[in-house]
Amino acid sequence: MIIERTINKEQIKELPKATYPGNIYVIQNEVEANKAIDFLKSQHLVGIDSETRPSFKKGQSHKVALLQVASADCCFLFRLNIIGLTPSLISFLEDANVLKVGLSLRDDFMMLRKRGTFNEEGCIELQEYVRAFGIQDKSLQKIYALLFKERISKSQQLSNWEAETLSDGQKQYAATDAWACLNIYNLLQELKLTGNFEIAPLHKAEE
Repeated sequence: MIIERTINKEQIKELPKATYPGNIYVIQNEVEANKAIDFLKSQHLVGIDSETRPSFKKGQSHKVALLQVASADCCFLFRLNIIGLTPSLISFLEDANVLKVGLSLRDDFMMLRKRGTFNEEGCIELQEYVRAFGIQDKSLQKIYALLFKERISKSQQLSNWEAETLSDGQKQYAATDAWACLNIYNLLQELKLTGNFEIAPLHKAEE
């Protein structure tokens, strides 16, 4: 496999859309959260991401509204604006036995701490991990496009994540982002173990 170092937005537009194929569960109370965490703690590796209601007024800000955690088969959308950062969620974030793969995790955790205190363990930052493979881009959309030749839609990014009911589009967007992190890590791990990849040479503009 030849890994290109970068990709532009015009190239991404031409790619087919990536869609999460698994089951999506919206978690809206502590009982549901506890059951979801029991399952997630049985996993060795998950993808993780978060969403926050966008602010369109100067000086206005919101706390994290959604924490999404995905395995290959199912994704849990924890509605933090409704349930908060529950004890089971904190326990999960602090569990070093479950590897949590994400992008810009430092920013996510900084925002999550506005909802509760925790010390995250078992985390893998993709922006750092992809460097060894020559990838220069740092956005999830671009990294995924380079590796999988698929486009992650950003159409729901600025939607209201505190809406009374999440739309199907929001659910799919949130699940796909977390799942994409998992896919990227799994592929790079496979390539690392097999050595079955080449990094594309630098173009003159990048030297």
